[in-house]
Amino acid sequence: MILSKSSRTKGRDSGFWRRRRQFALCIITLAIAAQAIGCGSKMRSQEAVSASEWREFQGTWTAAGTRSTLALGDDRRSAISHFTGSLMLAGESRPAVGFRSEAIIFNDSVSGMVGRAVWTDDNGEQVFSELRGEGTATNNKIFGTLLGGTGKYAGVTGSYEFSWRFLLETEDGTVQGQSIGLNGRVRLGQPQPVSNSGVSR
Repeated sequence: MILSKSSRTKGRDSGFWRRRRQFALCIITLAIAAQAIGCGSKMRSQEAVSASEWREFQGTWTAAGTRSTLALGDDRRSAISHFTGSLMLAGESRPAVGFRSEAIIFNDSVSGMVGRAVWTDDNGEQVFSELRGEGTATNNKIFGTLLGGTGKYAGVTGSYEFSWRFLLETEDGTVQGQSIGLNGRVRLGQPQPVSNSGVSR
């Protein structure tokens, strides 16, 4: 079979454009692969840096519990309170979305308040903190200092502060409240190296 000149030209043209399309597809594939590798490297770099960076956060702490009060004369009161509740965090660098919370507080109307708190995330890992403040009606600013934790929070450091507003106070000692203006910063501890001691070779 003898092809006409126009047929031969058309065949060469179709082959040329087919090769051009294949070449363009190869270039696009290589560009996508290079971009994916670059993004992966950037994410790994950010993860490595974030472990040692300060993370800013804001949030709302709500809790309810019981309070036992002891009168020390007419003008002084001491109280022990046990709270359970939740802490919801906001901010791009927050260490977690939220925690279950538990706190024990000792408050004296003259000397102020001290307490301890435990935050537990959805995986059961915990953050421990110390609470201190004036604890009076005129100045109820409370300061928290992180004392470490478990799991990924082991070795955590940082601080936070907030004011507290009681929403419910009954004569039988039932109390409920929430934080105002809670904010702070946290730095996660460095991962601990796995020990090879006791492993036979």
